[in-house]
Amino acid sequence: MRKTDLLVIGGSAGGILCATMARKAYGDAFDITVIRETELVMVPCGIPYIFGTLHDPKKNVIPDAGLHAANINLIVDRATAIDRAQKTVVTEKNGTLSYKKLVVATGSLPIVPTFIPGYGLDNVFPVYKDETYLNKVLAKMDSTENVVVIGGGFIGVEFAEQIRMMGKNVTLIEMAGACLWQAFDQSFTDDLERLLTEKGIQVMTSTRVKKILGDTAVESVELEDGRTIPAQMVILGLGVKPNSKLAIECGLDVNVKGAVMVDQYMRTNDPDIFAIGDCAEKKCFFTGKDVPVLLASTAAMEAKIAGCNIFQLRLIRANKGTICAFSTKVFGKTFAAAGLTEASATKEGFTLLTGAFKTLDRHPGSLPDAQEINIKLIFSRCSGIILGAQVSGGNSVAEIINILSVAIQKDITATELNTFQTATHPLVSASPIAYPINAAAMNAIADNCRHLNNDLVI
Repeated sequence: MRKTDLLVIGGSAGGILCATMARKAYGDAFDITVIRETELVMVPCGIPYIFGTLHDPKKNVIPDAGLHAANINLIVDRATAIDRAQKTVVTEKNGTLSYKKLVVATGSLPIVPTFIPGYGLDNVFPVYKDETYLNKVLAKMDSTENVVVIGGGFIGVEFAEQIRMMGKNVTLIEMAGACLWQAFDQSFTDDLERLLTEKGIQVMTSTRVKKILGDTAVESVELEDGRTIPAQMVILGLGVKPNSKLAIECGLDVNVKGAVMVDQYMRTNDPDIFAIGDCAEKKCFFTGKDVPVLLASTAAMEAKIAGCNIFQLRLIRANKGTICAFSTKVFGKTFAAAGLTEASATKEGFTLLTGAFKTLDRHPGSLPDAQEINIKLIFSRCSGIILGAQVSGGNSVAEIINILSVAIQKDITATELNTFQTATHPLVSASPIAYPINAAAMNAIADNCRHLNNDLVI
C-alpha cells in the first residue's frame, strides 16, 4: 500500500492549486500526491475556444510543470472508493493509497437534459472536459452546417460565438428571458444579444426545447411552440452539476444539489477530508444562501484556503462566500460582472442606489483602439456599500471588475470608490477625470444627494 500525507483527488485547477499551496505553506514536511483520471488536463474556461480559435484540444492544456517543480507526486488513475475509517482510497490500476489528509476536488459534470426526448441521439454533445471527447466533437463540427446550442449562460454564449467563427449556422436557445441573465441586468443582456445577432447568430430567448429529432443522429430541434430548427449537431450548454459520487458513497454530507457540505475552512463533516471546487457547496457572500455558481476563480480561492489549512488552521475565516465574479469576451467585446445584479438585489429586499457611466478606455478617445466602457455599480442606499458591478467594453474591463471584486469583498462604499486614487495613462486607461469606477460612484452619490435635496430646508 502506497502512503502519502496529503492526497488530492482531482487534478484540474482546484486540485493543482491546492497541492501547490500546501507545498508552499508547509515546505517539504509532507508527502503530497495528486490523482487524476486523464493524461492531459483541459483549461475548463478555454474549452469553447478549442473550436473557433485554437482548433486543437492540445492547445488548451494546463501544464504539469507546477506540480513537478513543487515535488508533488502525480498519479493518472481513477479513484473508485474512499474508506474513511481506514483512511484509504481505492484506485483502478494503482491499488490502495493511504492518506493522513484528503482533499476531494472531483469537479463537475455537464447537466444532461434527460427530460428532453432525443437527448441521447448521435451528435448531441454535452461539454465534457476530456481531450479525446473534445477531438471527436471538433471532428464532427468540421463537417456540420447547422448547429443548435441549448443554454444561454456563459458556456452556451461562448460556444455559439466560437462555432459561428467557424462559419456555421448557429441558433442559440435560452428558456429564460435573456442570455446571461444571472450575471447582468437587461441593458447589458440586450447589448450582448444585439452583438450576437449582428454577427449572424439566431438568438431565441424565452424559448423551450420540446424534442431533439432524428432517427439515430440529430436532424432538427423541435420547440414547444411547434417550430423546428434544422440541426446536424447540438451542443448542450445547460451548465454543470457537482461530481460528488465518491463523496456521497463514503458518507460525506451533501446538500440538496449534491454538493459536498463544507465549513469556511473547506472542511467536510470528516475532519480529515476537505472538499473544494465545483464538487463543494457554494454560499452567497451577501445572504449565506446556497448558490449553484461553479467557477474556476471560486475554486482557486477555495484551493488556497484548503491548501493552507490542511494540517493547521492558518487562514482564519477566509471563505465568506462567492461573489459570482464573471468575465467573458464575445466578438471582441468584454462583459464582466461581480456581486448582485440590480434585479437579484431587489429580489433579496435590499434598498438600492445605482450609478452608471460611459466613457472611452483611452484619453483622448481619438487614440487608436479606443473602445467604449459601459459601467453600472449597485450600492446599498442606506450604507453606501457596494453590492454589485457590471462592466462592458475593451480588454481593460476584466481588470476593472477585479478591482470591483475586491471592493465588494471589503465592503467599500460609493464615497470611497468616488475618491480612490488611480494610475492612468492616455495609452492604457480612461481619463483621470472620467475614470469609470470613480465616475459611476460619483453618479450614484449625486443621485442620492438629489434624493436628500427633496427634504432640504435652509
